[in-house]
Amino acid sequence: MASIQADVTLVGGGIMSATLAMLLHRLNPAWHICMIEQLSDVAQESSQALHNAGTGHAGYCELNYTPPDSQGHVDIQRALEINAAFEISLQFWSHLVESDPTLDASTFINRVPHLSAVWGEQNIAFLKSRYTAMKSHPLFASMQWADDPHTLQQWMPLMLAGRAVEPKLAATRVAHGSDVNFGALTRTLIHYLQQHGRFELLTNTKVMGLHPSHGGKKSWTLKARKQPGSETLTIESPFVFLGAGGSALHLLQKSGIKEAAGYGGFPVSGQWLICQDPAIVQQHHAKVYSLAPVGAPPMSVPHLDTRIIDGKPSLLFGPYAGFTTRFLKHGSRLDLVKSVKPNNLKSLIGAGTYNLELTKYLVKEALKNHSQRMESLTEFMPLARPEDWKLAHAGKRVQIIKGCHQKWGKLEFGTEIVAAEDGSLAALLGASPGASVSVKTMLDVLVRCFPQQMQSAAWQDKLKAMIPSFGRSLITDAELSAQVRAYTLDRLKLSV
Repeated sequence: MASIQADVTLVGGGIMSATLAMLLHRLNPAWHICMIEQLSDVAQESSQALHNAGTGHAGYCELNYTPPDSQGHVDIQRALEINAAFEISLQFWSHLVESDPTLDASTFINRVPHLSAVWGEQNIAFLKSRYTAMKSHPLFASMQWADDPHTLQQWMPLMLAGRAVEPKLAATRVAHGSDVNFGALTRTLIHYLQQHGRFELLTNTKVMGLHPSHGGKKSWTLKARKQPGSETLTIESPFVFLGAGGSALHLLQKSGIKEAAGYGGFPVSGQWLICQDPAIVQQHHAKVYSLAPVGAPPMSVPHLDTRIIDGKPSLLFGPYAGFTTRFLKHGSRLDLVKSVKPNNLKSLIGAGTYNLELTKYLVKEALKNHSQRMESLTEFMPLARPEDWKLAHAGKRVQIIKGCHQKWGKLEFGTEIVAAEDGSLAALLGASPGASVSVKTMLDVLVRCFPQQMQSAAWQDKLKAMIPSFGRSLITDAELSAQVRAYTLDRLKLSV
């Protein structure tokens, strides 16, 4: 049995693990970092380009981040927090591009305007209120409004072609929005680490179990199996990060830490309609989001997206959510059953009881045929033809279920870090906004798990060099946010 000694062990080869690896390498180049991926290559699950929307969630166009209250007032706080978090990612990526002249930003990020579009008087009134509230904040000051057909025709011609005069349509637009290929970014980060760091990547390797090491010193022992064949590995590491998408929950449960009690997962599948006909694709250069159907989960907000993958543009529409029992696209149909434990059964029952309508909605979505999916698309694009679009399966999303006194358990749509009290292990659970705020999320892991180092002058100085706004608020400091945005738009070639 082979044995590996690592300072940091990362389970999962996606954007989260790659981001944390790069941050830790820059903060302490002497550390030996080991990454374990059960598939043959990295970024094959949710980080893979066509498995997510690649929106670069910035709060510009996602209407579910700005819900109106009972009086119709729009709360933009969640959008502000996501925008500020995305700006942290942009700063870190800008730093990487600036420090490595061989790195071309266009291989993983490109400028694609972000739009929100709605139709009908009530929805337009909501969008106008949202626009007014957001426009007043410096982070959203560049947002534009349009309800006249001429401007809308310029912004999104495919959506105006063949559209009836009624119901009236309105939209907001942020011209410097972006499309991010998180698969390409993940591979870029890992390639750099392989060239410059004490970094070891183990592919085709599955972690079978983990437990605290013996001897009193905080450390973990991981048991892994190399495929094909049955070679086993033992990895000893004082810090472990579980960033394996849906599998993170299973591994967190195997760790036995008390903080894992009560957590469960609700898996949701996704599908896209994809068009790659150049004659159609070239007529649309935007990410256009609208309102989700009543009862739909947030990840089902419909959008018509320009995607640029390996230099080739495509159009995606969806996602169409569905019910699944798999936690990963390459997972097992028994994933959901295996996640049920005595300490989370109450949470699962509570969340299930209060989300029966959601389950019914997902099953109904999963049973749709091509013509029914096209009906949703023609609401966006009236002249869409079925023969121009094909169906593709997106990645799996495992939404968080956790304990709740009022309802036993609740279903949450977001991202959450679960960490051991001593900081020796952390797991990332949940989904959107996910990859877009990967840098902010991994900084939170560092704060939770490396508190002493994070307070040191050495780490503080390095973090401020990588992320100019580190330690300050982009939401409350208008001058800082303007400086940061000018810097990132320039370095990443996103300027209008």
